[in-house]
Amino acid sequence: MEGNGGGERASQIVFFDLETTVPNKTGQRFQVLEFGAMVICPRRLAELESFCTLIRPGDLSAVSERSGRPEGITRGAVSEAPPFEEVADRIFSIMDGRIWAGHNIQRFDCIRIKEAFAKIGRPAPAPVATIDSLGVLTHKFGRRAGNMKMATLAEYFGLGQQKHRSLDDVRMNLEVLKHCATVLFLEESLPDLLNGKWQQGSTQMMMTTRSRSVMERFPSSSLNERWQKSSSSSITTRSRKSPPTVTSLGGYQRAVPYARESLGRMSAGVRNLWCKAHKTRPFNTLLKHSHSLLR
Repeated sequence: MEGNGGGERASQIVFFDLETTVPNKTGQRFQVLEFGAMVICPRRLAELESFCTLIRPGDLSAVSERSGRPEGITRGAVSEAPPFEEVADRIFSIMDGRIWAGHNIQRFDCIRIKEAFAKIGRPAPAPVATIDSLGVLTHKFGRRAGNMKMATLAEYFGLGQQKHRSLDDVRMNLEVLKHCATVLFLEESLPDLLNGKWQQGSTQMMMTTRSRSVMERFPSSSLNERWQKSSSSSITTRSRKSPPTVTSLGGYQRAVPYARESLGRMSAGVRNLWCKAHKTRPFNTLLKHSHSLLR
């Protein structure tokens, strides 16, 4: 058996699930019928290895001959399966010294594993940490999907029906966590959009996008020509209650802060100032006095 390892093994996550009998008589104990586990690299969420096995319980009479589930475990399915002591080494090697993860494992699966190893008189594997997705999702995701059962969460995200088979449930558990994490990431990244406060933000985004598309559509050489043609026909006088004067440029409405007379005076001022600066001092004279044009 492998002991608690450090390094990379200690950072790997083993999602696991047990299928057991359900005690229906006083004094009966849970008996493990199936074990399934999948080791995950936390950096890439890549599957490193997996293992699944049916297990023959000590009392076959505790297993129903027929299952109420389509793929449920029956007495015939486990009658030829290995007993727990024959797969204990493999279970120990895949679980010991890793991070344990699963749904409701703290109150059920972890306890059943310890009981199964104690029953055969052997030390149980030990985790370096435990992640119970039931507690994590209840705290982070809330009950927006209803109750926090795996079947309910899977239905909420359209992941299909829970099969109640160990390895299938392990894979479903990981997919549910991925979906929940994505929703939480989007809500944190786009709080205004996902809380219904999207109109103002989307309008600003649309205006910015349109502005860029117009500038890309018209090169600088033709932009001035289109501006002159459109400004002569589209600029109107603004009253106190009217919005800023606008001019149409390639389908885009652009605000113009000056009336027609102001534009004419500014153009004449630019010509006069340029001639004066060119005759007397360098171009920095124009820059120094250009603020007077905007008064």
